[in-house]
Amino acid sequence: MHCRALDSTGTKAEGEGEWNARKHGGPKRRIWRKIHLGIDEETLEVRAVEVTTSPVGDAPMLPELLAQIPSGKDIGSVTADGACDTRKGHDAIAARGAHAVIPPRKNAKSWKPASAGAIARNEAVNASRYLGRALWRRWSGYHRRSRVESKMNCIKLLGQSLMARDFERQVAEIQLRVAVLNRYTALGIPVTEAAGQIRPGKGELCPSTDLCNKAPLWPF
Repeated sequence: MHCRALDSTGTKAEGEGEWNARKHGGPKRRIWRKIHLGIDEETLEVRAVEVTTSPVGDAPMLPELLAQIPSGKDIGSVTADGACDTRKGHDAIAARGAHAVIPPRKNAKSWKPASAGAIARNEAVNASRYLGRALWRRWSGYHRRSRVESKMNCIKLLGQSLMARDFERQVAEIQLRVAVLNRYTALGIPVTEAAGQIRPGKGELCPSTDLCNKAPLWPF
């Protein structure tokens, strides 16, 4: 089972007008490109990438990102933010046989159960109402989306702006950065393990859980 997490970020691009302004003076207007990514939550590799102009939202690109993943690849779940809480997004996820982990919008109403995506979304709405939004996020595993946000920061570490001025070359530049990032990820990722626990009220670090079992700990 493979889980996918989707998100987007913006990066600055230098258009033809801005290049002329830098060379010859005069006013200049910033141009932004939006990068939409699909991350494998297990390997943290970028499996899908789309580059659009800044006005394009996340929801229309969700089906496009899923289409980049081969049909033979099983997708266990797709995690995205509330902007992707649309009929087309849920239908695209259901078409791949995946489970959608998308927080329903505030005051969300149930949809007419005309498709598998709508039925799954209605179940999320009912669960969110019953558990509350905060508890639903913990119960559904929505916190895993933070891995995509970390990968976005890695993308920006490779450059805060694009050097190419032509849109097609800008797309190629971003794809090259993604390939470099995947290469680094393939070399290995850090594994975090708990080294001990803190006794409440004393601030002392217990080197092992066995020693801490003798002292009362706050429930988590």
